[in-house]
Amino acid sequence: MLLFLISVTEPAYSQPDKSSINKADSLFQQQEYTAAFAIYEHILRQEQLYSPQMLLKMAFIKEGLRDYTSAMYYLHLFYTKQPSRSVLKKMEELAQAHRLQGYEYSDLHFFKTQFSKHYMRILELLLISAVVSVTVMFISWRKGHRFTKTFQVGFVLYLLFIIYYVNFLSLGNAGIIKNNHVAIMSAPSAGAKWLATVSEGHKVALKGEQDIWYEIRWKGKPAFIRKQNILELP
Repeated sequence: MLLFLISVTEPAYSQPDKSSINKADSLFQQQEYTAAFAIYEHILRQEQLYSPQMLLKMAFIKEGLRDYTSAMYYLHLFYTKQPSRSVLKKMEELAQAHRLQGYEYSDLHFFKTQFSKHYMRILELLLISAVVSVTVMFISWRKGHRFTKTFQVGFVLYLLFIIYYVNFLSLGNAGIIKNNHVAIMSAPSAGAKWLATVSEGHKVALKGEQDIWYEIRWKGKPAFIRKQNILELP
């Protein structure tokens, strides 16, 4: 599936560096994956450039090396730039194959991602529409016009949606456990109750932080994990 996505994804570089990317792509085609990945990583980390196609190739290389933590990271990075149900399906399949938790996605999650991609633009349109509507309504009211109950309820619901959009339409912070034999504790202390020992690759929701600890959700319950064991997702 990743190879198919790679073949159909269009490049979208911020500032194309054709010589570097062409060299990396050539190495990738020759199956010199380690060398190709080193160039891709330099482009991404040092030059702050990317394309969806490049991110998928990086995920493909890491999956081939059985580095599922990194593979999931690059798939997630791709998804934040170019939301796609096919990539969600790929992450779910990869998680199921290797018994990784935290990669269950719903239609609501996809809906939120689509909105988050254009968050500010949509918010501007919502607020402009609200201001224009209030202005027109005020002028009409001054002229003696009275609005129906249906219209009033509809406008209130519209305002409530804006409040929800601003305050609650968030995917939240998340991270991937990047080390093996990681202890999950009931409190931010090495002396707290032990809950589980987990391997790398699991995705967890980050609910807060205390000193060297992240507060997470583990199997639906609050828990804590050392920050050094988490690869935070963008």
